[in-house]
Amino acid sequence: MTQDIDVVELCAELIRCPSVTPADGGALALLETHLSRAGFYCARVDRGEVVNLFARWGEKGHPKTFGFNGHTDVVPVGDEAAWTVDPFGGEEKDGFLWGRGATDMKSGVAAFAAAAIEFVTQTPPDGAVVLAITGDEEGDAIDGTVALLDWMKVNGEAMSACLVGEPTCPNHMGEMMKIGRRGSMTAYFTAKGIQGHSAYPHRALNPLPAMARLIDRLAGHELDTGTGHFDASTLAVTTIDAGNPANNVIPAECKATVNIRFNDAHSSDSLIEWLAKEAAVVTQQTGVDIQMETQVSGESFLTPPGPLSELIATAVEAECGVRPIASTSGGTSDARFVKDHCPVVEFGLVGKTMHQVDERVEVEQIPQLKAIYGRILRDYFA
Repeated sequence: MTQDIDVVELCAELIRCPSVTPADGGALALLETHLSRAGFYCARVDRGEVVNLFARWGEKGHPKTFGFNGHTDVVPVGDEAAWTVDPFGGEEKDGFLWGRGATDMKSGVAAFAAAAIEFVTQTPPDGAVVLAITGDEEGDAIDGTVALLDWMKVNGEAMSACLVGEPTCPNHMGEMMKIGRRGSMTAYFTAKGIQGHSAYPHRALNPLPAMARLIDRLAGHELDTGTGHFDASTLAVTTIDAGNPANNVIPAECKATVNIRFNDAHSSDSLIEWLAKEAAVVTQQTGVDIQMETQVSGESFLTPPGPLSELIATAVEAECGVRPIASTSGGTSDARFVKDHCPVVEFGLVGKTMHQVDERVEVEQIPQLKAIYGRILRDYFA
């Protein structure tokens, strides 16, 4: 039996699910209902406090299995009084669909779910279609797509190619897809000195000048000038704090944090080694012990231009009249996990208002995105 899905209404229903990480709010149960009716095998893959959904139409382990990946969790609404609409109302007005997650990324999930359902029920392919949907992308992301991929490996499930439906277009529908992402890591420094009276600095060991010297060395260093598919790596100083309210006390401790977004000229290991050497130099110069802890969110990766990016670019151009440029810009996404499983490219709608107050999406973009995803499926299995 063929099924036609009102993709705008499906997106509105998803927005009405208050799924702030790690809460699900009924979003995945709603999707599971639609997918099960269309003949998808569905499995809940829950880990920790996180709810995830795996859905497959077609033969398990089929060598031609196209996958979609996305998330239904959203960031907090912030100051609800600043919103002009109910953040979880899914209201349609002025040509927009409003609410938290409208852009990032319930429209994308609704579009690929609706496209997949219509495709398999109207023109069943020789192959399989997988949807891997998580409730833990906006959080720590350790129990989301990672849990789904772990479960797939144990259960003999696999995708031969995957499209992540994150919003990728800066201003206009169809202008950009992502064929890779920069790596991301954060370094937390603690400089330990000796507290004392500011009138007698020789009796103290001030950690602040040492930290300032280290941060200046790091911020003034050029990591690289960019590579073939990536812009130059960046280092941003995000905080320097001694927590000292007194103007006549030299503090015993100072903390600082830097965030690095890095291209394929580096790995997190090579950057950690560099940071540790810089800290050691300043310690040797000043006598202030500087300790470091690091957190790596993901390594840089690239899906080289080829069949998958060509497939997506051709479909986007056919539906939008614009050929998307292949970019590696922006922050991190769950593609950083999928890339270890199969080739992955990201394409979605315009992301101007994601994470903002009054988040919204142009209504016409939602069926347009569904049409693009439907064409990608038809062309992939043609």
